Amino acid sequence: MLRCVTVEYKRVCYYPNWTQYRPGDGKFLPEHIDGSLCTHINYAFAKMSNNRLQPYEWNDDSSPWSKGMYERVNAMKRKYPGLKTMLSVGGWNFGTNQVTIMLRTEESRRQFAATSIVFLRDRNFDGLDLDFEYPGSRGSPASDKQKYTQLVKQLKSAFDYEARSSGKSRLLLTAAVAAGESNIKNGYEIREISKYFDFINLMAYDLHGNWETTTGFNAPLFGRSGESIEDSKCNVAWAANYWIKEGCPRRKLVIGMASYGRSFRLADPAINGVGARKAGKPTAGQYTREPGFLAYYEICQVFMGENKDNLKWDDEHKVPYAYKGNMWVGYDNEYSLQLKVEWMMGENLGGWMVWDLASDDFTGKFCHAGKYPLLRRLNKALKGEAISMR
Repeated sequence: MLRCVTVEYKRVCYYPNWTQYRPGDGKFLPEHIDGSLCTHINYAFAKMSNNRLQPYEWNDDSSPWSKGMYERVNAMKRKYPGLKTMLSVGGWNFGTNQVTIMLRTEESRRQFAATSIVFLRDRNFDGLDLDFEYPGSRGSPASDKQKYTQLVKQLKSAFDYEARSSGKSRLLLTAAVAAGESNIKNGYEIREISKYFDFINLMAYDLHGNWETTTGFNAPLFGRSGESIEDSKCNVAWAANYWIKEGCPRRKLVIGMASYGRSFRLADPAINGVGARKAGKPTAGQYTREPGFLAYYEICQVFMGENKDNLKWDDEHKVPYAYKGNMWVGYDNEYSLQLKVEWMMGENLGGWMVWDLASDDFTGKFCHAGKYPLLRRLNKALKGEAISMR
């Protein structure tokens, strides 16, 4: 049965290389990855300089005295022969400056394509994932929207030519793309770029967070009654439908799922619903140490004790939230992710992507549901194995 799932749906799992620095039980290494849960492992991130890919971390590449993270991740393909590994370039913290420089001319784009092939082949990756956040926004000029399209065409052409010349399987080409309306409009000629990508990972999360003034969900599946026009576009279904309406083939669109939540500090602990006022910076997680972000296992650690009265469900958005004192978090659990997979399958989309492996309860020590409860639920949902809300 799992073989059929692998053929029919993409199961894309992002591995953030900086999670090696988290303390104690939060420390995540390549050996923690369960390759049976994914069809693709996306190594996040590489950076760029002078129109060339570069490792981000000091230990990404192997050295004479140690096996690097690239090599350790790619070694999993010996155990899981069908598994593909992708190198993701960019990310939020990378910004747009180096991307704009690379996109500037046909020659600079060609240089990036040619050198990327060598970089990927030398390190045994199966493809490149463009995670540029975002063309035409965050300081990137409006013209980068069209230049991004040209880059994608040049990359696909170069990958095709290299495969014919070498006799090797063609390198895959994918992208992580925006879910917010303005970033989509500013960044992508959707119908055109969709011709050249093997599939497209929709980052359908971070739709609300501590940058706003009131509590809201990280990744609501649907909108709800009474929302503003702007908020009614901040949900997974709206973003997916927009990409499809603008020309992305359904089977190429892979829906992002979050294994983390977005947290807030409540202005008044007694007013703790959706849309409650926030005040100040929220408490950071013990392991992720980023205010406003909590890994799923940290949510279990903080909120899921004997008292279940603080665990709530929003039946319009189809996602849970929790509060404790002045702490509030909107997140996804096993049931909400199951509903998203069922919706994704009903819409005949290409599969799911999860950000990220290291935020699930990969040790099984916190949520009392075994290792990788969210990833396992995403896989089981594809096979029609359902659970009820709990």
